[in-house]
Amino acid sequence: MTQNDDFAADLLEQLPHLRAFARLIARNPATADDLVQDTLLRALANRHQYQPGTNLRGWLITIMRNRFYNMMRKSSHTAEVSVDYLDQLRAVDGGQMAAVEITEFKAALDRLPAAHKEALILVGASGYSYDEAAEIVGCPPGTIKSRVSRARAELERQLHGVEHPESLLRQIA
Repeated sequence: MTQNDDFAADLLEQLPHLRAFARLIARNPATADDLVQDTLLRALANRHQYQPGTNLRGWLITIMRNRFYNMMRKSSHTAEVSVDYLDQLRAVDGGQMAAVEITEFKAALDRLPAAHKEALILVGASGYSYDEAAEIVGCPPGTIKSRVSRARAELERQLHGVEHPESLLRQIA
């Protein structure tokens, strides 16, 4: 027997141990079989690095572990999709439109009159009731309701070009 034949025979002796370890770490029979095959191929390609008389099983397990960790790192960045489901995939929103909408909203909010902006922030964003907001500002609750309503209508007009029904009635009359 040649040295290559001895190495191949020693590899075959380690096969049950490699399969058991691969199934233990991969937890998937198909992945484990791929891992064993890849380990054997790498061992054969790098047999010149193995020192005869040392622990072959340990060397093979080290190759397998390193290959498994590389597979896991790579799989965290990729996903496999069956061709059968390609028509069900949708593009992922990158969030650019949300950023644009937020910027537009902030600009529209800044263009509101100070009293309307204050009332809208107190009632809409801070969660105060109309009565509480009126007490903070020092005006009647009806005034706060009016300011909030006008602020909302103006935001709607600026952001969506939609006129509030009250302003439409004023235009008609």
